[in-house]
Amino acid sequence: MSSCSSPAMSLERCRADWGDLEDEFHQLQESHKVYRQKLEELNVLQTACSSSISKHKKRLKDLEYSLRRHKQTAVIEDAELIQQISSHIKERQHVFFDMEAYLPKKNGLYLNLVLGNVNVTLLSDQAKFAYKDEYEKFKLYLTIILLLGAVACMFFLHYRVTDEVFNFLLVWYYCTLTIRESILISNGSRIKGWWVSHHYVSTFLSGVMLTWPNGLMYQMFRYQFLAFSIFQSCVQFLQYYYQSGCLYRLRALGERNHLDLTVEGFQSWMWRGLTFLLPFLFFGHFWQLYNAITLFGLSRHKECKEWQVFVLALTFFVLFLGNFLTTLKVVHTKLQKNKKKLKNH
Repeated sequence: MSSCSSPAMSLERCRADWGDLEDEFHQLQESHKVYRQKLEELNVLQTACSSSISKHKKRLKDLEYSLRRHKQTAVIEDAELIQQISSHIKERQHVFFDMEAYLPKKNGLYLNLVLGNVNVTLLSDQAKFAYKDEYEKFKLYLTIILLLGAVACMFFLHYRVTDEVFNFLLVWYYCTLTIRESILISNGSRIKGWWVSHHYVSTFLSGVMLTWPNGLMYQMFRYQFLAFSIFQSCVQFLQYYYQSGCLYRLRALGERNHLDLTVEGFQSWMWRGLTFLLPFLFFGHFWQLYNAITLFGLSRHKECKEWQVFVLALTFFVLFLGNFLTTLKVVHTKLQKNKKKLKNH
């Protein structure tokens, strides 16, 4: 409350307070002016850095191409020099990746469609880590909510409307994950490959489930889908805690990027301490195959008239193939590396 709001205060005191406020306001205007100037300088520096990196990368690419041509006919001494330069080029590409994580860049097609041409680059490490932590908490809380929702729909709420709410929550959850992951990738997160595509496919599957009308086919598959959702949420809950602990140790040792995320699948850095999860993951993958086989069977039922049945069967089969082959590839690669290490020792 202002000091001149009391009737006992003199007009002189109010005038003095107003004088202080005027001084503060002028200081604020000056600070804001400096802030705007610094922003303009920052934009100029960002543009210059982005342009220099692009030019340097292009020259490196041309040099790499020339080195490949010379490598075929080079003598031993030249071959060693070419190999040395090539290794430096690869190292520099990693450096550029880290640099670009702090520079504004054009959004990909998906972010442009969802957000428009908005700059989503977070310029400080603190902001990046805060956004990543918020992403991880979002996944954890929604996994718990989805688990409770699937249990409620399976054992207590036998209504189509509650199923619709559950399926809508799945659609919203996966849509939000794809947006947040795209923002994290723009800010230097190295999540890539199938584990990004997996969420797009899951969004599509949840959307088709949402549009599936109530009927004989739906009721025949309902309990199997809810049981699968319960199992999947439990596995994701376990994965979150064990992957978080593993990532924390690896970051402390400097072996992992600070923006690496927990994922629904299995990656090579999870090998130590997380191999016990592999049987659960493979069981979940084959459950997806079982869902696909069940739905293919239902699509041939004489009472089946819904297009959703066959589309869901194909989608579950795509999820099975992607998850199973990716996990199998990671395990095979890791085993091959371990064999090489044993041979070297």
